Amino acid sequence: MVLPRSCERPLLERFLKAEAMAMWSVRAAQSSDVPAHVAVFLRRHEAEEQGHLKQFEAMLGVQSWEKPRLPRVPKHWAALAVHLYGYEALGLEFAKLLAGLRPDLSSIVEDEEQHVAFFERELTRMIAQGGSTASTARESARAWWKRFARTLDRYLGDSSLDPYRARLRPAILTGIEERFVGIGLMELQ
Repeated sequence: MVLPRSCERPLLERFLKAEAMAMWSVRAAQSSDVPAHVAVFLRRHEAEEQGHLKQFEAMLGVQSWEKPRLPRVPKHWAALAVHLYGYEALGLEFAKLLAGLRPDLSSIVEDEEQHVAFFERELTRMIAQGGSTASTARESARAWWKRFARTLDRYLGDSSLDPYRARLRPAILTGIEERFVGIGLMELQ
């Protein structure tokens, strides 16, 4: 969906907020019990998110808000993977919207696609293994999904997005739901 230029700043602000939350979540996730290859990815991922954050702070002329403490994230790797995957998928949706307005930001879409792909591979592997790990991932996906609509509404809350919200909201919800369904985390709602 292509949006008018008037939506550029609100989308940049939302993406700045999303990147800050992603960075804090990834930083918090590093204290969880994750496989060694995931820890390596999370360190690199945090550095990439910090780079994006600085880029968007410079573009907007604002500093992102520093959290006094890191957010609570799930400790179990399967639940944590779902949590990070869902928010990375949301970030990808916003990155695509931004790239439609600002083609110079297409590299951010590529980064977000890589982050989403990493979690998709990890979660696909967990689901294929079955057992309690797959059950935990599916339960976590259902819980995440129940909260997600409210989260999305907050991200689409700027009044300049009002004329487009009726199309944006279902498009983003559908895109993320298809990802969750596609890798076996949940069934179509």
